[in-house]
Parts: sequence; C-alpha cells; structure tokens
Amino acid sequence: MTDPTTETSRPAQRDLILILGLLTCLGPLNIDMYLPGFPSIGHDFHAGETAVQFSLTSTLIGLALGQLMVGPFSDSRGRKGPLLAAMALFALSSLFCAISSSITAFIVARFLQGLTASAGLVLSRAVVRDVFNGPELARFFSRLMIINAVAPMVAPMMGGAILALPSATWRTMFWFLTGFGVVALGLVGGRLNETLELHRRLPNSARSTLETFHSLLTDREFIGHALTVGLIHGGSFAYVAGTPFVYQDIYGVSPQTFSLLFGINGLALVGGSWLIGRAGSMARTNTMLRASVICITTAAALITLIATLKGPLFLLAAAIFLYMTCIGMILTATFVLAIAKQGHRAGSASAILGSLNLLVGGVAAPLVGLSKTSALPMGLVLFFTSLAGLLTCFRMTSNHQDETP
Repeated sequence: MTDPTTETSRPAQRDLILILGLLTCLGPLNIDMYLPGFPSIGHDFHAGETAVQFSLTSTLIGLALGQLMVGPFSDSRGRKGPLLAAMALFALSSLFCAISSSITAFIVARFLQGLTASAGLVLSRAVVRDVFNGPELARFFSRLMIINAVAPMVAPMMGGAILALPSATWRTMFWFLTGFGVVALGLVGGRLNETLELHRRLPNSARSTLETFHSLLTDREFIGHALTVGLIHGGSFAYVAGTPFVYQDIYGVSPQTFSLLFGINGLALVGGSWLIGRAGSMARTNTMLRASVICITTAAALITLIATLKGPLFLLAAAIFLYMTCIGMILTATFVLAIAKQGHRAGSASAILGSLNLLVGGVAAPLVGLSKTSALPMGLVLFFTSLAGLLTCFRMTSNHQDETP
C-alpha cells in the first residue's frame, strides 16, 4: 500500500533506489573517503594531527545541525527544492575543500560540506516515507540501509585508490566529491519527482517547526524508537573507533586481517538489514526488533566478558559478528517503525533520528581510548548503550504495531 502519492506520480523504483542510494552515500563518503589523506593534509597545511582531526569533527557537527535544519524545512517546502539547493552547495563546498589554502579554510569548508551533505541523509529517508507504507516501506528502506552499510567500508578504499593514481593528491578526493555532487544534482533535477504534495505540507514558520519538534519529542512511541536506535547505533561508533586498536594492538593481527574482519562485520550488518526487509508486516518487524535488542545486549555482554578475560580472538570476532548483525536489524526496524506514522512530518522525524545517532556516537567513540591495554572500555560502551536501548525499547514502545494506513 502507498501513501496518497499516486502510482503514476512516484518515480520508478529503479530510478528511486539509484538516486536515493547516491544521496545516502554522501554522508559516508564525506566522512570516510578522505581518511587515508590525513597525513598529507597535515603536511601540506603544516598543521598538527589535532587540527586535521578537527576537520572531521567539523563535518560531523555540520551533518548533525544540517539534518535539524533541512528536515523541517522540507516538510513545508517539499523534498526536491531543498535537495537541489543542497546538492549545488555540496558541490561548491567540496570545491572549496579542494582549493583551500589553509587548515582554517579547510575546516570551515568541511563544516559546510557536512551541512549540505546532511540533506542527502535526511531527505532520502523522508522521500521513502512519502512514497511507501507498511511492508513495502520496510523492504525499500532495508535496501537503503544496505547501501548505507556498504558505503563506509568502500569509502576509505576509494580514497586510497584515488591517492594511488599518478599525480593524485588528497585534493583529488575533493575534486571527486565535487563531481559526485554535480552528478547528484543532475539526477535529482532530471529524474526525481516531488514526493510531498502541496496539501500534505506543513506551514512554513518558526512556530510550526517548534510545534512539530515538540509534537515528535512528546510522542512516546516515536521517541522510544528514536532513543533505541540512537543509543544502540550511537554506541556502535565505539566499535568503529575501537576495533582497529583492539584487533591490531591487543590481539596483534595484521592490517590485512583487520580489514578482512572489518569487512565480514560489514556483511553481518547488511544481512541484518536484509532480514528486516523480509519481515512481511509491521507487526513482525516490531517483533524482530524486540528480539534483536535482546540479542545485541547478550552479544555486547559476551564481548565485555571476553575482553575482561582476554579470551581467544575467534570468540571475540564471533561475538562482534553477532553484534553487527543485530545492528543491521535494529537500524532498519527502528527507522521504519519510527517514521511509518509520520507521513506529514517525515523530514523532521528523520532529522531527529539522524541527529540522535551522531550525538550518542560523538560521546561514545572517545570513551574506547580510556585504556591502551584492554578491550574492556569498548565492550563496556557497547554493553551499556545496548542495555539502555533494550530498556528504552521495552518501556517506551508498544508491543503491538498496527499496519500503517
């Protein structure tokens, strides 16, 4: 079943997955692709490691703030116009990154890049909600989540491949992103129809925006799902930040073995998302969510136990694989259940969901560095965020999920 958007007015699914998939990739490409260029960026700008790291922080801040700005704006002005403006500005800010002459200018350009890339993240989810409902919403959204899971794995490899080209520098990666933004702009302009009809739009005013946010933040079911995914997925940032140190420094695996383990865990996330896409109904999606939050808390407890006892690598890898499978399930299920009944304010709802993820992730990731000799901090962060997500899910969300009308 679909929304009031008619079958003839909605884009073909093939075009839609292509366009929204590219938009979803903007965040991971913006964050991860330039990581192999960190040393050369510092060398070119005569800047320290902390200053170069702040270019990543600035773009994450931009991604979080941008979602909160673009989401509500799109609920009143539609999806296509804001996307066109954001893609044009993304290309322009990527160009500014490529031609920056100082680390300060680069950091500012990176903030603007994150601010504009956020539109791809928040509005791709809103467009899916505009067009789909019920099981169809879960199936299509699981495809986007699969793309979102693969992109962070591929992005650093793309950056490394670009740097390996003859005469390429770190600036070449930002020229690539400039071109990526231009391509996205062309596809949105030429192939994406407006999905939020005029009669479904909210008033364009600060008061309306505040009322929308207040309504969402006091909607127990919505905020329950938002906090569940924010806590659990945000906590998984500790996995991303901690596993290079845990695997290579504590367990002594080679960079090649680490890359293999990281890739396998990425496939686990993809598999979890695919499972939710096969749920077949919103009620079953809800049941699978509740099972997965129990499972992920168990997996996180195992990770903590193995880390405390310094158990064998294969047991730790197996527990992390289970954890990442559950992450894929929870990400897809919570987004689907949270946004399913927010048709007229899907942009604002999507913004809150995305920003909560980044907020918790920004707090959780640095905590894994509290010990240089143990995987215990990473395990504890994973366990307590998972436990908090489990309690939130069972206390704040309904055990019964009606099909979206």
